[in-house]
Amino acid sequence: MADFLQSHWLDLFTTILGLLYIWFEYRAHIAVWVIGIIMPALDIYLYWSHGLYGDSGMACYYTFAALYGFYVWKFKKTRKKKEPLPIIFMPRNQYLPATLFFFAAWGAVYYILIRWTNSTVPVLDSFTNALSFVGLWALARKYVEQWLFWIVVDMVCTFLYIQKGIPFKAILYGLYVAIAIAGFYKWKSQAKTVKRDQKH
Repeated sequence: MADFLQSHWLDLFTTILGLLYIWFEYRAHIAVWVIGIIMPALDIYLYWSHGLYGDSGMACYYTFAALYGFYVWKFKKTRKKKEPLPIIFMPRNQYLPATLFFFAAWGAVYYILIRWTNSTVPVLDSFTNALSFVGLWALARKYVEQWLFWIVVDMVCTFLYIQKGIPFKAILYGLYVAIAIAGFYKWKSQAKTVKRDQKH
């Protein structure tokens, strides 16, 4: 048991951080971005050491994206009332650009993986990377639909981490799926409240 924990300590530690991350995300608390900076910085090495090069590169992106997300949530206000950004539904005019970006990113990351790494799971690794780009973008803007993106990402990641022998992360992402479903309905309800309030 001691040997198992010693060999998986980083996996376990980042999993604990991941639980804190999803809790703060569920509550739409700005601390989500603080955890979002620390956790992926550690994940860079964790994923690389297990041959998940796409996820390792994605962890680099997560670190910097969390800095951006923190800035948006902390300093960007609504134009009319100078209030924090509300939880809203993703505008329809963003659907096509987001979809095109996803497929472009999927293709680009896939090419990088097969060209410069020995990844054994380039299709799924690049898929989760590309959809995570979109998910983080949607989270930074507090779009309800960001949870739908993460549900898919988390399901695929659970499979990948089981396959790659990262057990604690696999359990974490399995839990993420359930929490993301709950988070979607919570944010959906809050978004409706915001819309009603804006009518008065």
